[in-house]
Amino acid sequence: MTAIALFALLGLAVGSFLNVCCDRLPLRQSIISPPSHCGLCGKKLKVVDLVPIFSYLWLRGHCRYCGARIPLRLPLLEVGTALLFALLCWHYGLGPQLPMALIYACIFLVVFVIDLEHGLILDIVVYPGMVLALIFSFFWPELGWPGLGVLSALLGGAIGFGLMLVPYLVSGGGMGGGDVKLAGLIGLAIGFPYVLIALLTAIITAGVLAIALVASRRRSRKQTIPFGPFLAAAAMVALVWGHPIANWVIGIF
Repeated sequence: MTAIALFALLGLAVGSFLNVCCDRLPLRQSIISPPSHCGLCGKKLKVVDLVPIFSYLWLRGHCRYCGARIPLRLPLLEVGTALLFALLCWHYGLGPQLPMALIYACIFLVVFVIDLEHGLILDIVVYPGMVLALIFSFFWPELGWPGLGVLSALLGGAIGFGLMLVPYLVSGGGMGGGDVKLAGLIGLAIGFPYVLIALLTAIITAGVLAIALVASRRRSRKQTIPFGPFLAAAAMVALVWGHPIANWVIGIF
């Protein structure tokens, strides 16, 4: 329990950094310089303004200097990162897989938020993620199908990329190329056959939500919803619970 609590605290701190990435990467700004500042008045933030969660609550969701409202996404992402870090620590323990899983969590959280807010899946996030996933596959022998090792990652990446490439070509712009590359990254990260679980989970959840939004008249049939958040969330589900889900599906057939 102590380790889980410590990783939850680490997640809060990392979540604060991920917020910087989500704010600056879509604008092609450096995530290192300049230091954290208010997006409205430009005032450099002090350490007391940057304590995850607590600064937001203490300041009641407003900038200390100009009173501008602080986006609710900041504390939500910090809490979400903390919960995810705690979950991964509980699931993997303090083994060699944990740091790799934590890095995947950071990548998919950034993809989730940026695509949700901007409708973008950035190459600067996906391509380095692919390189890391390929490297990690050499140190994750249990990845995907037993005995395949690195081949599981390569096969998963090819299947993920290929399966999403088909609807991308057929849709004629209805699906973005970023979704295709993200599916390739997911396949490399979680391997075969878990990539199939992730894609199917994303498709089902996105379809259900789309139907609900149209039925409630919050969206028209011609309006699209970003698919990247569903892919990113499904990737984490498959990363943690892919093995029991795969066994359950195999048991059915």
